[in-house]
Amino acid sequence: MTTTVKSPAASGSTSSPAGAGGPRRRKRAAAAASRPWLLLAPALIVLAALLLWPLIRVLMFSFQDYGLRQIVSGDTNFIGAGNYSEALSDRQLWTVVLPNTVAFAVAAVFCTVVLGTLVALLMSNLGKFWRTVVGSAIMVAWAMPAVTGTYVWVWIFDADNGIVNQLLMGAGLMDEPFNWFTNRWTFYLIVLINVVHHGFPFVAITVLAGLLGVSKEMLEAAAMDGAGAFRRFFQITFPSLRQVFTVVIILSTIWDFKVFGQVYLMPGGSGTNRSVLNLGVWSYVESFGQNRYGFGSAIAVLLTLVLLAVTIVYIRVLMKEEEL
Repeated sequence: MTTTVKSPAASGSTSSPAGAGGPRRRKRAAAAASRPWLLLAPALIVLAALLLWPLIRVLMFSFQDYGLRQIVSGDTNFIGAGNYSEALSDRQLWTVVLPNTVAFAVAAVFCTVVLGTLVALLMSNLGKFWRTVVGSAIMVAWAMPAVTGTYVWVWIFDADNGIVNQLLMGAGLMDEPFNWFTNRWTFYLIVLINVVHHGFPFVAITVLAGLLGVSKEMLEAAAMDGAGAFRRFFQITFPSLRQVFTVVIILSTIWDFKVFGQVYLMPGGSGTNRSVLNLGVWSYVESFGQNRYGFGSAIAVLLTLVLLAVTIVYIRVLMKEEEL
């Protein structure tokens, strides 16, 4: 009977590759985990330079009494939260600026989503040719720059030569021209038409993409059971597109809260008519009209905080939808 004795070298040969492979595996895993960040690094650096640094500078200005004197001298005059307390205690913020901003955003989001959904429902029932024609037509409105669209609507509602005044006077509904831009309500009515006209194509195309994925069998079965169009939409289509509607509503809210050009470019919207100011225009007017860059920066930070709160709600809602 023979006995085989394993040498220490032979007995350790099976464990040494595993022991040596452990650090190598960890290094490979770390390299694999860092590779996406290395690929994103150039874009992140550019975004930080273009977005993050200006935001930091605005935040720094908001804690200073910063005007033309500080720009020329280069000195800093920190006043703590003085600009914020002045803005939050300003009666104009609570009676004019904030109501204009919030009420307009709510009305614009509602009208944009409703009109975009109706257009999407129309396009979903069209043939391929007419769907392409309608889609191309609404994309023209989406592609039009905000500045161009605003000047078109200003021309349409012009007090002297506007089409609306001429039609109303020709129909005998008005005796003399009416200036639509001096009244707070009619001013924002025109801004609302402008913003909805420019924003509904995004909602229409997004909702249409979701509608094409809704089960046609369920809709046909509901129609055979006697369900009308409204009932089919709210009991089948809308629940199926809940996440799509969440996305378009939150994004539209963010865009409509920070509307600037459509208000500023209207007659009186640049600050001469104080009753039509919103947060974005008020910040610009105080900064570049009154040369109070610190105070204007504080208003801009307040607007950013509002948009950040909306974004957090947006992310939480999306996360809940994914969990469901």
